Amino acid sequence: MQIHQQTIQLKPYKRGFHIITSTITDALPQIRQMKAGICQVFIQHTSASLCINENADPTVRQDFEMYFNKTVPENDPDYLHDDEGPDDMPAHLKAAMLGSSVTIPISNGRLALGTWQGIYLCEHRDYGGQRHLVVTAWGE
Repeated sequence: MQIHQQTIQLKPYKRGFHIITSTITDALPQIRQMKAGICQVFIQHTSASLCINENADPTVRQDFEMYFNKTVPENDPDYLHDDEGPDDMPAHLKAAMLGSSVTIPISNGRLALGTWQGIYLCEHRDYGGQRHLVVTAWGE
């Protein structure tokens, strides 16, 4: 069994949902040598998240942003945590809803994503800055 791990520092992304699949595969080329395995991607932040969804039509990502903004609005007077601005607490809630990691099978040297699937960085802050991911792949 092989185990490989790489920490990735992403460039700052604007608020929204961004496909980062190729960033993940480029950062851990050892995946190409694995016949079968698992790849886990973990984000080291509490105001951004990861998920897997549609990789072709950009309107899906726009609709994700619209939905989460309606579901978890800014400036709710009941929020107690607002030290870093009106997008702070909503960003934490959105990240908790989507999660901090994704796990993908590796098959014949590739992430075994479906035809229309991609890995999203879900940036929930207006100015989230650089984000850090830990990518771990293990297999044979």
